[in-house]
Amino acid sequence: MSLLAADIGNAHTVLGLVSDGAVVADWRVSTAEHRTADEWAVLLRGLLGAREEEVTGIAVCATVPAVLNAWREMLASHFPDIDRVIVEPGIRTGVPILVDNPREVGTDRIVNALAAAADFPTPAIVVDFGGTATTYDVVDGEGRYVGGAITPGIEISLEALSRGGAQLRMVELVRPRSVIGKNTVEALQSGMVFGVASQVEGMVERLIAALGTSSSVSVIATGYLAPLVSDECRCFTHHVPALTLRGLEKVFVRNQR
Repeated sequence: MSLLAADIGNAHTVLGLVSDGAVVADWRVSTAEHRTADEWAVLLRGLLGAREEEVTGIAVCATVPAVLNAWREMLASHFPDIDRVIVEPGIRTGVPILVDNPREVGTDRIVNALAAAADFPTPAIVVDFGGTATTYDVVDGEGRYVGGAITPGIEISLEALSRGGAQLRMVELVRPRSVIGKNTVEALQSGMVFGVASQVEGMVERLIAALGTSSSVSVIATGYLAPLVSDECRCFTHHVPALTLRGLEKVFVRNQR
């Protein structure tokens, strides 16, 4: 039996079937704010197929309120008999949140912190490579979420360049043959891959220094764009593509009656 985990982000929604910490199937779809509850139900059932019978629980975290409202309606009308957990204030995560306003922290970031603290030695830093933002989340040696940083995501940065530069355009996000681009396409690719990698290494170095710890720090890469950059960074100790989905399973278990 499996948990259906849903990480609803600004640009994409990642869905997965999780069983005992292992992601047995996963999908990534666009996060369309206009999509209705009924349309979400049709999409889910189309992806799950016969595996819908395996689903014994549903866990959701979301950064888009309009889509979360549609999911609430969809779960109530189409999956009324399945236990569900929506990560929001009041949900037990077991992670103390030591920031000025805990309600401001994205629920996906708290879920990542929980997964990092549960599965890896702490202190730990999670770098989540999303299209809209790259987030850095820091867990101290006692398993507490102590804050982090947010930078523009790779895709949104490239889109901004293509819109603002008269001779710039969207390019395929792949590793170029050299850091020294021989044409505009390669120059953009170099900036998006090697430039971001250098930024990540610099940010991680600063975060570790701010922690002021003598212990080794687990540095975990996640997010669907992580494979583009993580191999160019020397700072990562682990690459976990489905970290958020694994964290959602842990939240679900903690909140069962």
